[in-house]
Amino acid sequence: MVDFAIEPARTALVIIDLQSCFVEGSPVSAPEGPLVLERLNRLAAVCRARGIRVIHTAHVVRADGSNTGVMGEIIPPVRQGIINEGAATAAFHKGLKIEPGDIVVHKPRFGAFHGTDLELILRSNGIDTVIIGGIATNVCCETTAREANVRDFRVLFLRDGTATFGLPDLGMGPMTAAEVQKATCSTLALAFAQVLSVEETISKIG
Repeated sequence: MVDFAIEPARTALVIIDLQSCFVEGSPVSAPEGPLVLERLNRLAAVCRARGIRVIHTAHVVRADGSNTGVMGEIIPPVRQGIINEGAATAAFHKGLKIEPGDIVVHKPRFGAFHGTDLELILRSNGIDTVIIGGIATNVCCETTAREANVRDFRVLFLRDGTATFGLPDLGMGPMTAAEVQKATCSTLALAFAQVLSVEETISKIG
């Protein structure tokens, strides 16, 4: 297994989509959303103190839904406006701590690189390593990790700083949230990232 070093000046913590609808209280919320939010708030504080850039993403589409595209066809809550810009459900969760100096990136699709200036932000700041946490593990977090990997960023993926929900029977039987989490983290560890816990990351930061 790979073991990436963390050099603060060359590292960013990318917190994916800790918006109200994903943290709690909606059909697309992760059961462990509030717990993950607490862990990432703690990690973000450590990162800021060590000079690691903190970036928050928000998964939003236009207020009128005009750019939902095929994503809206596939996912009913998206079609119904749950992540439309300006909707209360699309706002950052009230418990998320965003500090002056943090960067906010709005993304129209699952991955944080697609249709955004995230890569420009990272390259411009000399960053070659990203720590990824947030919701949902197997959707926006995994997509972002894969996008970062193919752009030759070193990826550290948080196995307990990400969360997801169980899946219904989509033709292959249902899966619990724990099963989805395990499968996603195992695949990423195989070929795309170093997978570790929040505590292991804090220890690595030093």
